[in-house]
Amino acid sequence: MCSDTRLAYNISGVNLLPEQEKLAIYTRLLPQPLLDRFDLTPPFVDHQGNSLLILHCPAGSMDAELKLYHRVDADDPVLFGHISDTINGQVRMLLYVINDPDSPRFDVDHMPDGTPTIFGTNQRNLEAEIAAMQSGLAPGQIHRGLRMLGIAIQAFDRFVQSLGATMYFADPLYYHTAIMFEHHGFAYEKGRRFMERIQQGFAPGGDLLDKLDGSTPFRQPEAANSIRLRSWAIHDDLFGEPYTNVTMYKMIGRSFDIDTSSGCPW
Repeated sequence: MCSDTRLAYNISGVNLLPEQEKLAIYTRLLPQPLLDRFDLTPPFVDHQGNSLLILHCPAGSMDAELKLYHRVDADDPVLFGHISDTINGQVRMLLYVINDPDSPRFDVDHMPDGTPTIFGTNQRNLEAEIAAMQSGLAPGQIHRGLRMLGIAIQAFDRFVQSLGATMYFADPLYYHTAIMFEHHGFAYEKGRRFMERIQQGFAPGGDLLDKLDGSTPFRQPEAANSIRLRSWAIHDDLFGEPYTNVTMYKMIGRSFDIDTSSGCPW
């Protein structure tokens, strides 16, 4: 633990600590199997002394961003994390992504002119999204993942627990993310009825089936029976509005048995 737990029970408190203490705390977010895979060890520098870990957590901020690279010339980090405090001072996971840096890259995160898409939530690079979908990726993915979500969540649990907290919140950007969080024991603070309404809409006789009419590459009939393809259809404004207002939480040491997709396969 840090030297002053009175300050460090949330992100704002950690950000007030000396740099080395902040580093020691935030690196708890790094799953050991990920570090082992890429032979990464503290202080996370390569043989030439180049830093492979970028941590942005200034004093006075309620946020922290962490990027871990497997080599200094890599285009993308193997892990990107963005966390913050809620208005009540609890930890919130805004983004926590693990990439396979050796897999093909799909430029869904920026337009052809370089303008950021904010993971497709602000603008959409349709050509890149179609290629990503056809290659088996889900919305927002620029690389294939490493199938480490479970151990990543365990690392996040330990990080939150080390701050003396018993729960944390998460804002899934996409439908498939919420379903994966369900499978790892999360519950809904808000949005469960919306998720259940999605399931009803894609079930036999549901009102969303007629919208899977092939009018875009993301709205094919087979999307009804695939979490990943459902997520693409929803990302394609199937509801006429973005996927928002879903917030989840996880209790340390407790797993909720929630399945709003009724066992629909990936």
